[in-house]
Amino acid sequence: MRGIYQNVLHAIGDTPLVQLNKIVGRHDAKVLAKLEFMNPGGSVKDRMALHIIEAAERSGELKPGSVIIENTSGNTGVGVAMAAAVKGYRCIFTMPDKMSEEKVRRLRAFGAEVVVTPTAVPAEHPDSYYETAKRLFRETPNAFMLNQYHNKLNIEAHALSTGPEIWEQTGGNFDVFVAGLGTGGTMSGTAKYLKSQNPDLRTVGVDPQGSIYYSQFHTGVPSQPHTYKVEGIGEDMVCGALEFDNIDDIMQINDRECFHMARRLCREEGIFAGGSSGGAVHVAANLARELGRNHTIVVLLPDSGAIYLSKFFDDQWMKEGGFFDAEQETQSVADLLRRKSHMVFTAATSETIGHAMVTMKREGISQMPVVSDSGEPVAMVHEIDLLTAMLEGKATKDDNVEHLATPLQGIIDPSASLEQLKAILTQDNVAVVVQNDRLHGIITKIDLIEYLSTFH
Repeated sequence: MRGIYQNVLHAIGDTPLVQLNKIVGRHDAKVLAKLEFMNPGGSVKDRMALHIIEAAERSGELKPGSVIIENTSGNTGVGVAMAAAVKGYRCIFTMPDKMSEEKVRRLRAFGAEVVVTPTAVPAEHPDSYYETAKRLFRETPNAFMLNQYHNKLNIEAHALSTGPEIWEQTGGNFDVFVAGLGTGGTMSGTAKYLKSQNPDLRTVGVDPQGSIYYSQFHTGVPSQPHTYKVEGIGEDMVCGALEFDNIDDIMQINDRECFHMARRLCREEGIFAGGSSGGAVHVAANLARELGRNHTIVVLLPDSGAIYLSKFFDDQWMKEGGFFDAEQETQSVADLLRRKSHMVFTAATSETIGHAMVTMKREGISQMPVVSDSGEPVAMVHEIDLLTAMLEGKATKDDNVEHLATPLQGIIDPSASLEQLKAILTQDNVAVVVQNDRLHGIITKIDLIEYLSTFH
């Protein structure tokens, strides 16, 4: 049990690591989420903000009466404003206008001044939130600027706290670390420490479409940036706080993937996290399917969903942004299968009832396709039929399962629409996905319900 802290700043860090149970399937790698929104300021940025401020106090750059100025997408500002409230500093923040109104109001609640600037301008434009902060810094007496985008202390903060915490919590027993890239400090610092402990550990950065990092990492040349809606990750300029030395790969995601996964995290796992968390978990879930059992992935969730209630957690906002209807109307059976863990267990035509029942019990399933020697699905065996036959003495566990199998019904192609799938499920308990005589998966009514719930 934790003791009594001298002030709120001492509560920064030591955030929990929580296993995801529904986003990933039982045959996928284990995924552990680092809940950084449980820092007192609501995000991972609390760590970096306090580290830089206390370093500046030690060096004399920051002293009583100083004014802290910083450009922020919101979370760094809160970490700084929280520390400033405790320590007695005045704050001025610049923020792009794409950020949620909750973020602006939250900063003002701490007593900070907020200057909102246009999003759709280059980083070097005088009206950008970077250049506006620099101008305010030059014009304000006794000012201090964290310079989070280029300050190497941003990296150091996570090499000293986030990385060691994850290593201690897991005992070093994991294979992949996944985190979104904003300033780059969180990934750079955490990866630096983790790689020092295990050079073979894989580190994967997550970058939204429209940001420059993906191209910069893979080609050495930053791409042409364009606007995107997810907040807190991605960048339109090269940042000094991002070091590629300890990053093994960068994967790209889009706004839709970020928002839908964040909504799934809340509804399926009870984890109320932001859009950048959704993007990171989307990548982690895909990696989990690729790696399979006996692997572990740690994914960092930077901030809370509480500051996005007026955005992607609002159904009307999602519809107006085209994140609901257009996607659902074009979804196919294959899209649903990709979203669920669809490893299919089958029984061979020559298999015994006893062997089939052992498989059903072990995997927690109540029905199983029966396949020929060539792998072609030919029938379906149901647990209730096997049990009834054995209880009534009509069969024994050594009898052939084929004799109790029922004809294969509800066959559907992977390219079929969800409407076609729904039509089958209104008549059958399960749809059997088959293409070119090859079994792709089976879909139940609850599978379809869970899939559709991710859109609303």
